[in-house]
Amino acid sequence: MSNSITTAVTGAWLESHDPGDRKFVKIGFLLLESGETLPDITIAYQTWGTLSAAKDNAILINHAMTGWSDVTSWWPNMVGPGLPFDTDKYFIVCPNVIGGCQGSTGPSSIAPDGKRYGSRFPVVTVRDMAAAELLFSDAIGIKKYRLAVGPSLGGMRSLEWAIEYPDRVGAICTIGSSAVATGDQIGGFSVQIRAIKSDPNFNGGDYYEQANGPIEGLGIARRIAHLTYRTESEMDVRFGGQMQGDDTGRYAVESYLDHQAVKLAKRFDANTYISLTSAMASHDVGRDRGGVVAALESIKIPVVVVSIDTDRLFPPRLQVEIAELVPKAQPLITISSDFGHDGFLVESESVGAAIAKALSII
Repeated sequence: MSNSITTAVTGAWLESHDPGDRKFVKIGFLLLESGETLPDITIAYQTWGTLSAAKDNAILINHAMTGWSDVTSWWPNMVGPGLPFDTDKYFIVCPNVIGGCQGSTGPSSIAPDGKRYGSRFPVVTVRDMAAAELLFSDAIGIKKYRLAVGPSLGGMRSLEWAIEYPDRVGAICTIGSSAVATGDQIGGFSVQIRAIKSDPNFNGGDYYEQANGPIEGLGIARRIAHLTYRTESEMDVRFGGQMQGDDTGRYAVESYLDHQAVKLAKRFDANTYISLTSAMASHDVGRDRGGVVAALESIKIPVVVVSIDTDRLFPPRLQVEIAELVPKAQPLITISSDFGHDGFLVESESVGAAIAKALSII
């Protein structure tokens, strides 16, 4: 089945593809917040370093929305000997989330009936993702992480670990993230989802057997999102009103956004984009816990909160809220960057210092 699916349909990793350094583990079924059950879940993951005999040196990296298990590919200069996630000291673990498209069970995966999930894939939340990560941790034999850390969507999941599984993690570090989705974020996410669903090739989410998938819609969603990842000043200084200078008649900034769209389409799936973006829109640590304040005040483990001063997707006030309400939160760490939300990818030295701080308090 998967041999006939090309990148004109989806950029998802499929069963016929080379697994590379991915490992796979079955974690059984998961009862989701929606009340539905996701059966026979596979988690794709990668590891670096060596787990100590006492199994006490593991670090869980919760990847960002369009990240995946290969941290070295999407978070450069962070994992390796002598780097912030020092593989000479620590055992680094990164699973691909459920709903993902790089080996873990998601919309492009084959369901128990032998057909790809497509539109039948259930709604998953950030809390569901963390619950799957817990089952994954059990499956690979890790009872407690020294640290759970993640940027953006990964930071949301790290917070869920701190609230729901405090005995399974020594501390967390949340980077450019929040305790609850804002109206502005939800509005932006909804437009991106609408762009994908409006693509004539979307077919209600069941496009895997077609010659073409909703690649154009996915590209528009990525272009919209990317503008929220960077800053107004960077876009103006870098591109301004310059033309691209080729026969397309495009502005230079259009060409840049086109490039970002094409890159994502080669490694991502439109249904996964909808699934994970919808999860971020529904994010609320206070849901069924008495509200955000009560949920954050219930956290008993150390929390390191990292903010990026120019982040317009996750503005600093959202990290201030976490740092002020979590009882054992360390003083807020603010990273100065010209690159907005994407500062967590670019400012390796500053982010590395924050990771070092988080590891030092355990």
